[in-house]
Amino acid sequence: MRENEMVFGIRAVIEAIQADKEVDKILVRRDLQGELSKRLFEVLRGRDIPVQRVPAERLDRLTRKNHQGVIAFISAVTYQRLEDIIPFIYEQGKDPFIVLLDGVTDVRNFGAIARTCECAGVDAIVIPGKGSVTVNADAIKTSAGALHVLPVCKEKSINQAIRFLRQSGVRVFAATEKASDIYTSADYVGPVAIVMGAEDTGVSAENLRICDQMVRIPQFGTIGSLNVSVAASVMIYEVVRQRMNINN
Repeated sequence: MRENEMVFGIRAVIEAIQADKEVDKILVRRDLQGELSKRLFEVLRGRDIPVQRVPAERLDRLTRKNHQGVIAFISAVTYQRLEDIIPFIYEQGKDPFIVLLDGVTDVRNFGAIARTCECAGVDAIVIPGKGSVTVNADAIKTSAGALHVLPVCKEKSINQAIRFLRQSGVRVFAATEKASDIYTSADYVGPVAIVMGAEDTGVSAENLRICDQMVRIPQFGTIGSLNVSVAASVMIYEVVRQRMNINN
């Protein structure tokens, strides 16, 4: 992690929060106490910023400067809100095309998916506030700069995002090996969203339950699953293919 993506020191972190900087998460030394630390947590109250209590050694590994037991990670982009983007897409006379990432933590996979999304005309990519990748320098580099132009929505949870999309007339498809339907058999014409899960756990059971349809990419080899960025590309371009066929 480059130091220009971090803010360290209690006062500096408080100022960054109060200035409405896009803070991805804050690491706080496990035994941190004192009036300034109380002030930090007062400022954090009511804000959806993940805070992790960690050993001092972890903070020392991240920077040699005087961090005072607090390091904040600043996002490289400004996150957008799904509830703002969906109405805007409809107002343009377009059918929304959204990709949601459930539990994806590898920044290179995230960057590769974002690059595919931008090339394929996806309207936005959605990540949860906790337990997920964030937009950092490595992700932007892997995305070939796509994350500078592709809207990224950081929502409280993927579950809430799915519910909102369905209420907004968007059909939500989950890519999972648990599905019986092959991905090419689904109809992706119209407002559509695709949920991709992490390689180790896939889309969570609670999110699978509320999707409109589960689909799978057939596999014939001995390896357990496709890389999530490759699987996302397959899914995304099936949507593109079907949409192009309708328009031609």
